[in-house]
Amino acid sequence: MLAITTKKIDLKSKIKNVTNSMRFTMIATYLAIIITTLVLMTVYVIGLLSENLYDSETINMFAKANIISETIADVWAAENSPATEEKFGEVVDRSLAGTNIRGVVTNTSYTVLYDTNKESQLMGKVFMRDVLKRALDGEQAEIIEPGENDMRLISVAVPVKIGGEIKGGVYLAELINTIDDTVASTRTSLIVFSTLIVVLIGMLSLGMSYIITSPMEEFTSVAREISKGNFSKRVRVKGHHEISQMGETLNYMCDELELLEEKRRKFVSDASHELKTPMAGIKLICDSLVSVENPPPEMVKEFLSDMSDEVDRLTRIVERLLVLTKLDSGGNSLKLEETDIRNLISHVVKKLTPIGNSKDIVIYTDYHDKILEPILLDYDKMYEAIYNICDNAIKYSPEGGFVHIDVDSDGEYVTIQIEDNGPGIPEGERERIFERFYRLDDSRSRDTGGTGLGLAITKEAVTMHGGSISVTNASDIGSIFTIKLPCKISA
Repeated sequence: MLAITTKKIDLKSKIKNVTNSMRFTMIATYLAIIITTLVLMTVYVIGLLSENLYDSETINMFAKANIISETIADVWAAENSPATEEKFGEVVDRSLAGTNIRGVVTNTSYTVLYDTNKESQLMGKVFMRDVLKRALDGEQAEIIEPGENDMRLISVAVPVKIGGEIKGGVYLAELINTIDDTVASTRTSLIVFSTLIVVLIGMLSLGMSYIITSPMEEFTSVAREISKGNFSKRVRVKGHHEISQMGETLNYMCDELELLEEKRRKFVSDASHELKTPMAGIKLICDSLVSVENPPPEMVKEFLSDMSDEVDRLTRIVERLLVLTKLDSGGNSLKLEETDIRNLISHVVKKLTPIGNSKDIVIYTDYHDKILEPILLDYDKMYEAIYNICDNAIKYSPEGGFVHIDVDSDGEYVTIQIEDNGPGIPEGERERIFERFYRLDDSRSRDTGGTGLGLAITKEAVTMHGGSISVTNASDIGSIFTIKLPCKISA
């Protein structure tokens, strides 16, 4: 008892571990996707924002530098004297009014002609900058470089041209800490926003994982019970979402397995009973012979004859069981070939005619003048199906009776009707006669050597062809078996 309890605890622990693992995997996957997406989004937004802000400020400074350059060039060309250079201050100051941009004007010798930063005391001194050198070479140059106190500078320089000749350069510089502050503030906001999203997604993922994995835990438990042969277990189905559909599918599978198991048990029980009867007969005959000392030859011959009948009966049961087993275990693929159904029935009639003659039973057909196209059939399976019905009709028809076979087609289905003048079949029994081992009259069936498997094999064969089989009573007496087969069966 302790071992069983421990085993149940281990099973529950395994199921719980599996569920926890699924939950962790789901949450980790969701978070990994969200975090990766947010990181890429943040990097892209910050990069795009920084580029746009820097580009915008650079364009603005170039615009101011070019205005200053053109204005200075006009002044310089109009009054070419030292006094003119003093007027540069008015142009530069007016253009840079209201900004924090530093402006420097130099000649081609890098000598400062004007500097808005009076404290630098660069007037008349040499002012060398790489960006200014490029401007004096004829370019419009820009550069972002470190400044004082970990500040960064954006610098632009343009040449001053008079008559196509470079006379000097205009240099503008501005601290871009405001842009960096804006970018940093935006980055901080995005990080905080992303963190909140991750937390929210984590909480939603946790809740969703419980919603998804809680039924899965029950599914796993039920599946393990099914694997042990307990097909009565079912899962509780709530709602109409995908998980509930999985539960309905699992319950449907349980129903089918339970029905299959019930059929299997009944089949084993019936087969055991059928095999037990002839074996008991053989045992009784053997015991009877052994119990008699010096039995007469006539008695031995009679007992051996009875034993041979029982062995033949046992052989028929085993052969029929093998056929059904083959049909049930995947040996049910059809070997289709174009078949003239009339020729197939003619072979059945030829085979059964000697048996019918022994009971003075006439077997006749009524389709020779009809035009019937060949259809795709598994010849052997359909031969046995029709043979079983005709054989039963002969067995249960009285002496001097008949078996009538007719075939017709409407272009979509081929209909085969087999009529006899036997005792007929009660309406409540007509569906059950196709069950395995079922007999209307058990004692009479044993007298005729029936196994109760022939019609079951027939129905399996017809169903495999996509057809149907039914039985009705004739108007006066007897039965009519009707088989309908589709004219076209895909190979």
